[in-house]
Amino acid sequence: MKMERRSGMDIHSKRWFPYLDRFKCGSESLSSREVIEAVAPVLMEERKERLKRVVRNRSYSVCLVVEGLCDFGNVSATFRSADALGLQSVHVVSCDSSKRYRENRHVSMGAEKWLDIELWNSPKECFKVLKSRGYRIATTHVGMDAVSIYDMDWSRPTAIVVGNENRGISDEALELSDLHCSIPMKGMVDSFNVSVAAGIVMHHAVCDRTMHLGSHGDLNEDESQILLAEFLLRHNNSSISIANEYAKRKAHMPLIPRL
Repeated sequence: MKMERRSGMDIHSKRWFPYLDRFKCGSESLSSREVIEAVAPVLMEERKERLKRVVRNRSYSVCLVVEGLCDFGNVSATFRSADALGLQSVHVVSCDSSKRYRENRHVSMGAEKWLDIELWNSPKECFKVLKSRGYRIATTHVGMDAVSIYDMDWSRPTAIVVGNENRGISDEALELSDLHCSIPMKGMVDSFNVSVAAGIVMHHAVCDRTMHLGSHGDLNEDESQILLAEFLLRHNNSSISIANEYAKRKAHMPLIPRL
């Protein structure tokens, strides 16, 4: 993550957006507009248009939490689905530091480069922060009290939580969540593979939001510009150098007195 991040929820905002309109370059700062002005000219037009299209379809209103997954391939697969469906924010909860997420690029196809990934030590730590950002916590769980994903209101900011491949969601996460949800099963088996389940829930959330809200992407003009600047800075290693050079030139430009 390159643009400066907020420390908490903006009291004037109705939903979470993590970035400030500022990129630090040593003692200088660039706005998102200046970052775009500096970096965009070196990209091919087709690439710029693709980044703009992705930003238009991005949202923080639905995020993904993976808890206690042991197979890094499954984590990467869920990330790939999140990126493809327009979710920007994903979270990894692991109590064992030796099992922290590692990139598995042949599975994720580089999706993690474009996602905001946050790592947590416990469900309690993760859920506390997510709730402070306005999310309700929906754990995927097969139980009598589980609500069908087809009966949920996906216009509300929601964190989708999927659990361990064998044990499922931990008791701690189930207790701390706001609701339990499930995918209605029509066959003899009672569950999907975790990465498949995550993909199904995310896909339905996006479809439901598109049907009821007109689109899944919901960033306003300022947020879209900031996220575009963030993507440009992530594009390749030279993007940061280009922005830094722009900042140096800016620092040495004479101030034009106001009349």
